[in-house]
Amino acid sequence: MSDILVHTEAGVTTISFNRLERKNSITSDMYASMADALVQAEADASVRVVVFQGHETVFCAGNDIGDFQKPPAQGEGERPVFRFLHGIASFSKPVIAAVCGPAVGIGTTMLFHCDLVYAGDNAAFSMPFVNLGLCPEAASSLLVPQMFGYHRAAEALLMGEPFFAEAALEVGLANRVVPPTEANAYAQAQARKLAAKPLSSLIQTKRLMKKGQMAQVHAHMDEEAISFGRMLSEPAAREAFGAFMEKRKPDFSKV
Repeated sequence: MSDILVHTEAGVTTISFNRLERKNSITSDMYASMADALVQAEADASVRVVVFQGHETVFCAGNDIGDFQKPPAQGEGERPVFRFLHGIASFSKPVIAAVCGPAVGIGTTMLFHCDLVYAGDNAAFSMPFVNLGLCPEAASSLLVPQMFGYHRAAEALLMGEPFFAEAALEVGLANRVVPPTEANAYAQAQARKLAAKPLSSLIQTKRLMKKGQMAQVHAHMDEEAISFGRMLSEPAAREAFGAFMEKRKPDFSKV
């Protein structure tokens, strides 16, 4: 069975993480599948809303560490992860996410490009890029300060420690907190409400809300990608990934 499940019904395309044995960590093939699903949903006039969801115990553990250690087959900007990120950032129709359990790295940063986020009360969001010897991605170094305010953003991005559902609600990352067993169903119910509305109004309203920042988001995303790609091969990241594989604490004292 595929690690990404895509199902369309009644105007709603649902994209589900389906790699529970690896805590829904995302491989290059999974990014490609999600990017393709967004392209198809954009082109299909019958689709009015996209929903991302995981399991009630885990949304996404971030990028698959094994993929990080593989040399890219394409240039940095052409990798499936960046095709997915640019795709979700520029998607014209409403995007909803249902988030339960851990949402690590891109499991959190992709949410800044969703229009509605419903969190299970077990949700744990984290952006531990610094702890991996890396820098933020998905334009999060731009969007997190805008949403959280600088000092809260600095704590989230420099410390890289988890913050939980109520904190996400407080800073505006989540719209509502619900029991984990209800999160996916609640997101689907909200999607059906949106799907009953006129598509042209949904698209124009979203376009107008995002108009002032879209060029900046894509430019920031590209700048982050250059730094991220370079840092993947530097000593700090090699030490972090090595420590992860060896199940030990990383030692950054010499990097």
